[in-house]
Amino acid sequence: MFDSSLTGRINFQHRAPTKPALPAGRHDLLLFRDRDYVLIVPEGIDADTPTPLMVLFHGGGGSAEKILPVMQQHAENNKFLLLVPQSLLPTWDIVIAGNGPDRERLETALHEVQSRFTLDPNRLAFAGHSDGGSYSLSNGLANGDFVTHVLAFSAGFMTVLHQEGTPYIFIAHGSKDEQTPVETAGRANATNLKNAGYDVTYIEYDGPHKSQPQIVAVAVQYFLKYPVN
Repeated sequence: MFDSSLTGRINFQHRAPTKPALPAGRHDLLLFRDRDYVLIVPEGIDADTPTPLMVLFHGGGGSAEKILPVMQQHAENNKFLLLVPQSLLPTWDIVIAGNGPDRERLETALHEVQSRFTLDPNRLAFAGHSDGGSYSLSNGLANGDFVTHVLAFSAGFMTVLHQEGTPYIFIAHGSKDEQTPVETAGRANATNLKNAGYDVTYIEYDGPHKSQPQIVAVAVQYFLKYPVN
């Protein structure tokens, strides 16, 4: 029998919490001995009220500490949960050899967050920069039955081994990106996804392979407000 996890499929369904909620603040989830995951819980979150969740993947050679400053204040100001995974190896498994331990660890962490908070089924995003953007595109499309939004910043590629659902896709790429050229990355990814029938918003800015605060702010509002409920 074919193992769908090899295509990036994650076993996840929205359910009511079964554990006590975590208090506001930063939490190391203590799920893994090495490179544990981090969860940011803003002030004022009611565990029984559906709350948006963003999963933010770091770039190659990155960590939760490096990527957190990009999004933590947005999460706190806009009252969404922010889950920050860390790849087991220097970058995500799908970049190296295919879906493996990172997919498995992500599934475990999603179940843990769901066990403590009621998640909004209309606002669950996979987001990331560089290799993290590629991971969010690849596995966001594979899990579009529960991933509602994909936010890809400076993503170099997509490895789409399975397509499920129709997540809303936001792609941003710098015209002066020296690592992932815009012609073969941002523009090509956006065009291919539009041609495949996805709802794609593409922003190209005058800049390098680096997080752009003003673009991140736009992406956050896209996640929270598009489409209008």
